Amino acid sequence: MNKFEKRYHHSHEHDHEIAGHHHSLHSHNDEDKEEKTLRVLLAHWVKHNKSHEESFKEWADKSKEMGKEEVAKNIEKAIEYMEQANEMLMEAKKHM
Repeated sequence: MNKFEKRYHHSHEHDHEIAGHHHSLHSHNDEDKEEKTLRVLLAHWVKHNKSHEESFKEWADKSKEMGKEEVAKNIEKAIEYMEQANEMLMEAKKHM
């Protein structure tokens, strides 16, 4: 069990009764666990990407200082894509 699963470990079984019709006993354990893990992962990925962005900015600046403008330009482009990736991950989290 990884740290995300440990944190959100939850187990339950229950019956559903819909419009007077009784469904059999079943478990949502796996669905609940995966959904919670995904919610945590989405937030984690955004935070993780932001930490990379900081490093990218630092090295883009250093590349400029080294006179490597093309390297800096490509790193800055990677930062833009990383920001777009974060926007998409945050949008995905909204739909959870």
